[in-house]
Amino acid sequence: MLTNRKYLLPFILITTLFFLWGFAHNLNPILIPHLKKACELTDLESALIDSAFYIGYFIMAIPSGMLMKKFGYKSGIVFGLLLFAIGAFLFWPAAELRNFSFFLLALFIIASGLTFLETAANPYITVLGEPETATIRLNFSQSFNGLAATLAPFLGGIFILSGVHLSDEQKANMSLLEKEEFLRQEALSVQIPYLLIGIIVLLVAIIIWRVKLPEISVDNHENSISKRSIWKNKNLIFGVIAQFFYVGAQVCVSSFFIRFIGEAAGVAEKDAAMYLSVALLVFMIGRFVGTFLMKYISPRVLLAIYSIANVILLIMAINFGNMLSIYALIGVEFFMSIMFPTIFSLSLDGLGEEKKIGSSLLVMAIAGGAFFPLIMGKISDMVNIQIAYIVPLFCFLIVFLFAVQSKVKFNE
Repeated sequence: MLTNRKYLLPFILITTLFFLWGFAHNLNPILIPHLKKACELTDLESALIDSAFYIGYFIMAIPSGMLMKKFGYKSGIVFGLLLFAIGAFLFWPAAELRNFSFFLLALFIIASGLTFLETAANPYITVLGEPETATIRLNFSQSFNGLAATLAPFLGGIFILSGVHLSDEQKANMSLLEKEEFLRQEALSVQIPYLLIGIIVLLVAIIIWRVKLPEISVDNHENSISKRSIWKNKNLIFGVIAQFFYVGAQVCVSSFFIRFIGEAAGVAEKDAAMYLSVALLVFMIGRFVGTFLMKYISPRVLLAIYSIANVILLIMAINFGNMLSIYALIGVEFFMSIMFPTIFSLSLDGLGEEKKIGSSLLVMAIAGGAFFPLIMGKISDMVNIQIAYIVPLFCFLIVFLFAVQSKVKFNE
């Protein structure tokens, strides 16, 4: 996949970033049920965890792209890692105060840092080799994002979730002091994990700051340089829309996974976290399988097939309960696996010197993760969490439309 050995170390370091932000993203499905309990929230209020996180992408996407265009990828990466570390360290005082707004601020800062990382890393990977293998290369690096997605809920379930869920009757029988102490201990369990995350991220920032990374000019890797306004590029604009809906779907499916299987299949909190870890392991496997299949099937065709598969699986999850609904959601994780990097790469096709700005718009589209969970949380509060999964179902239909927007054929 790499055509020059001088790109090997940069490729490894940038791929490490995919792991780090994947870990941060996939602790949110643990935080949602955990802080719902610790801060006594509704489903709609707990969905603000995703909203605070992904709104950071929306606000910081354009500034990060401008910084990258002026100062280069490395500056953006180091600055993003520093923001990431600061946000992680803020979890300590947020837990001490058991203040939900403080948690949301910390998550917003983390996401702001991740915006810089994703704006830099995704296009950086695409130009570390031949253009025709860019999508395969990006899917390979994104596979380590999938590895982090598997580990995050597994470790979060062990070190953050207590497994204790008090009924309304049990709470009513507790004294005010007993209840406050219980909630305080629940909140404090996030301190050590996020402190360790902050330290690791800070160390990575120092390493990347000290290592020389090549500043790659996209002009050397793009034969097609767009002369039109970027806003007139229909493929990019539709890609941004598709990414908005896709990220909304991904966040909805994963963030409410624990709540879903608890209600639809009666699975306990810690066991549900293990199921989520398995689901995200399947997500990672899907990345490798998808990367292999793209050698024989056009990325656009594969995206269309995977989108329809998810629509069918979500119909099953909504209409059936027990283990069948769990297996259906695990299947959705598999078929989601290639979507983000594939939409990203297909949307940037032919942008040339505008690739960094196009990347910023695609990263901005991650704000879909802030919008759709709120709708899903509201539907869950009004009806139930199972019916609320109609939200990601609709989102995957939009991804399908992007995949078939132009002629598709095998081995195109």
